[in-house]
Amino acid sequence: MRVIGHFASTQYWSIDRNICQNIIAHLQFSYMVNRHAIKDLLEPFNIPICDDSIDKLIVYLDLLIRWNQKINLTAVRSPQECVTRHFGESLLLSRINPLKGSLLDIGSGAGFPGLAIKVIAPELEVFLLEPIGKKRAFLKEVARSCGFHKVNVLETRLEEYSQSQSKASFDIITVRAVGGLVPLFPATQALLKSGGSLCLWVGRQQGQLIQEANSTLTWNEPLPIPLSNDRQILSGTNIRPRSS
Repeated sequence: MRVIGHFASTQYWSIDRNICQNIIAHLQFSYMVNRHAIKDLLEPFNIPICDDSIDKLIVYLDLLIRWNQKINLTAVRSPQECVTRHFGESLLLSRINPLKGSLLDIGSGAGFPGLAIKVIAPELEVFLLEPIGKKRAFLKEVARSCGFHKVNVLETRLEEYSQSQSKASFDIITVRAVGGLVPLFPATQALLKSGGSLCLWVGRQQGQLIQEANSTLTWNEPLPIPLSNDRQILSGTNIRPRSS
């Protein structure tokens, strides 16, 4: 009886401990992440953001932290660094490009930048290319929980998607944290409207190599990313003539 009692009490303690840990983690998150804290963290990025958008960001961030414990969404663990490294860098796009029309995000992963941009651009229609099923499930859950509309999560890769499209249909194409960018250019440019923008989150040296390797886009002055020593957003405009 003592053994059974000991086993039962240990089992219940283990369950209670897990519950307590989850409660403590939630309380810590709520304490560290609020409207005031988010505004302070985003201040270096100089991005106008309303309280409603911040509330959606917090919902998104909470899901990211919790899902990241089960599947590998990001190597960044702290909520504060997630705000600056992921959300701040994603929303920075608004300083160099109008967030209107349609956007294609290649290799969306946890949704940065493509889905995060919906926080401040609710009318922008986004198409998120993500071949991994668990990550697609996460993207759909974020869109549902945040009340995002015009979100299309697609189970395909860029080359396959480009071949399936009969015309260029995107105003913006974004690529962040994807290696081997230069080979992607023919497919991305085929999908980009005349006057549309290809936006890349890259290091300074990588950006220079990309500009040298592709002269069919008109490259703009890179925007340095705040809180980073080397990284920048490089954008190029598609200058091909409009089809008649």
